[in-house]
Amino acid sequence: MSETLFDDAGAEAAKGQEPLPVRMRPRDLDEVAGQRHLLGDGSPLRRLVEDDAPMSVFLWGPPGTGKTTLASVVSRVTRRRFVELSAVNAGVKDVRTVVDEARRRLGMHGTRTLLFVDEVHRFNKTQQDALLPAVENRWVSFIGATTENPFFSVVSPLLSRSLLLTLESLEDDDVRLLLQRALTEERGLDGSHELTDEATEHVVRLAGGDGRRSLTYLEAAALVAGPAQDGPRTITAEDVERAVDRHAVRYDRSGDQHYDVISAFIKSMRGSDPDAALHYLARMIEAGEDPRFIARRLVVHASEDVGMADPTALQTAVAAAQSVELIGLPEARINLAQAVIHISLAPKSNAVITAIDEAMADVRSGRAGAVPAHLRDGHYKGAADLGHGKGYRYAHDYPGGVAPQQHAPEGLTGREYYRPTGHGTERRFSEVLSRIKDVLRGG
Repeated sequence: MSETLFDDAGAEAAKGQEPLPVRMRPRDLDEVAGQRHLLGDGSPLRRLVEDDAPMSVFLWGPPGTGKTTLASVVSRVTRRRFVELSAVNAGVKDVRTVVDEARRRLGMHGTRTLLFVDEVHRFNKTQQDALLPAVENRWVSFIGATTENPFFSVVSPLLSRSLLLTLESLEDDDVRLLLQRALTEERGLDGSHELTDEATEHVVRLAGGDGRRSLTYLEAAALVAGPAQDGPRTITAEDVERAVDRHAVRYDRSGDQHYDVISAFIKSMRGSDPDAALHYLARMIEAGEDPRFIARRLVVHASEDVGMADPTALQTAVAAAQSVELIGLPEARINLAQAVIHISLAPKSNAVITAIDEAMADVRSGRAGAVPAHLRDGHYKGAADLGHGKGYRYAHDYPGGVAPQQHAPEGLTGREYYRPTGHGTERRFSEVLSRIKDVLRGG
């Protein structure tokens, strides 16, 4: 992969024509947005860069979190020749060609090479093994980027010789910082455009923590808004909508819209209207609501509004919440939707929340009598002398596994908290509970 005058001329001609995300790539580690846990003073990556040490690093994280950017910055700061391969279309021959050229340059000129392999998890075992000699002999510094768990997609010999760093999606403030830089810096839009607050928040929501996507949307919106005339051209939310073909959902995650939409969402499920509930779910997802917040509400209302009328609703809601943590959006939208439909169509009962609230109200009001002696712990020395456990009837010794005896404290006998409805599965529980109470009372 030798370079020629034609390569230099092509690179020069391409200057200024690169997409905005390329032009705005950081020039040093301090310009990198987000990833503070990786770039703080004394962090492993910063130490490798500052010590100018040979390295083999895997960067694992979602798209748009800066994996390619970090590799490029490391190459620039350490003055290493940057060579990028994509595992989507590169093979063993390409890897060996890069490594051979790196060895030649290192031997002849002392030029060091940083080999960056994007989507490295797409390399098969043979292709990954081809990297081992170069890593072990330090013919190249190696950085591999992956969106997949490297413990499942990278061969052990290569992973064991490498530093694994996990990147996180950018915070909203990080994305806003990227947009502001791109608007004002000479290599970006150089002050030719400005974003309204509403447009900024729309881009931030659409970006979903992906820095590259935010700059791509900004560039497209600037084209829609048109060139500057007598001062900066203002990019509105409508410009962003036309550029990205996504409607700007009016939704303030800390204001009225947040509370109004979540309220309507809950009441639609309670009202057994899956279509309306799905609308509000979609509205929250499109507006960038935290999916974990949505999942938590589903778990709550699977018990509050359905409860024992369909006990499997809680299982579905918990599974959806776990799916959000395991796979995230956009795929987890399917799991959330399944839980929404399940809760909406399930028979309804508020008997569970009514029961626990009434029990807690009694406790708060002081209705908490002494535990009956026959139910107290009788295992410790001297407990028998106090009468603890005396007269206790072991439930499994009685027909149906229910023994006639008092369990509630004095003063609360006969107090009923759980009153099953006749809806769904709870109708059966109502019949069972009635028979149990007859036995408990000595019937």
